[in-house]
Amino acid sequence: MPKITMQRLAEEAGVSRITVWKVLNDRPGVSEELRQAVRRKAEELGYGIPGASAPRHGRTFSVVVARPESSIFWMNIIHHIAKELAKQGANMLYTYMPTGFHEGYTLPAALSRESVEGFLVLNVYDRHLLEMLAASTLPKVFLDTVPTLHPRDLQGDLVILEGQNRVREITARLLATGRTRLGFMGDVNYAQTNLDRYRGFLEAHVQAGLTPDPALSLTEPLRLRDHYEQISAFLARLPQMPDGFVCASDFIASFVHRYLEESCRRPPETFVLTGFDNSNEYPGVAGKITSVHVETSALGKLLARKLIFRADYPAAPTEVSYIGTEVVYRAPLK
Repeated sequence: MPKITMQRLAEEAGVSRITVWKVLNDRPGVSEELRQAVRRKAEELGYGIPGASAPRHGRTFSVVVARPESSIFWMNIIHHIAKELAKQGANMLYTYMPTGFHEGYTLPAALSRESVEGFLVLNVYDRHLLEMLAASTLPKVFLDTVPTLHPRDLQGDLVILEGQNRVREITARLLATGRTRLGFMGDVNYAQTNLDRYRGFLEAHVQAGLTPDPALSLTEPLRLRDHYEQISAFLARLPQMPDGFVCASDFIASFVHRYLEESCRRPPETFVLTGFDNSNEYPGVAGKITSVHVETSALGKLLARKLIFRADYPAAPTEVSYIGTEVVYRAPLK
């Protein structure tokens, strides 16, 4: 009998995985009629969501996430993790954590050997929470981490999107065109990948025999709900706009673009904005700026396979893997 997975439930019910996720977690945005239809299909298939009477079958792994609904980028990765786990005859269980640690917080009961064989950690960027996850004896794989936590302290495999070389390449190309007044945008303490990208930005300047003006870069912590306000305030304080901004993500680049649109402030004619992730989520910059493409389908499959391997061979040495990315050049750097 085919294993019952969230992906199969979505297909059988004729809805998206996001709809199933909302029903699974009792989130708004789904009509009561559709919610009941998904639950009935779950009961029919024997999928163990709240209100479903029959248990699931086969191996079960968890994906530990924070704010999974906030980004299509993350949902694409999770979608392909689920597909690969299903292909391997395993179920996927969502486990949700807060964005930051608070006193008295304990790991969800789902992260126990009675519930799952192992887990993947995505978009969790709080050191205390990562340390709690690392302390679990379950097999685990992390996608990214925080700069203040050494990979060996995770006690699991770590996968990093390669960004240092890609951002160095982009920055070097900008400098070669004579755009020597460049700034970097992104919280370098938020994620190891952000710090790597900033290092690439700095390395390109060193190789060109230049020193970037620190006053043109915003690398301080960015509060979760106040990105635009902080970025706008920083840009408004600049007496003169630089030749361009190298951004840690398309998400950040979209706020810079929004500020320029709403403030009607005219940057130099040579101004260039670059990003990372090659996302199509942000209309102001999607398909318009040089960015770095991340193959989310391959990444999701790789993460799922790594987790299964880690569960099958828990004594194997842990790994740190860098996943290749590719610059997508667009005008004026094309």
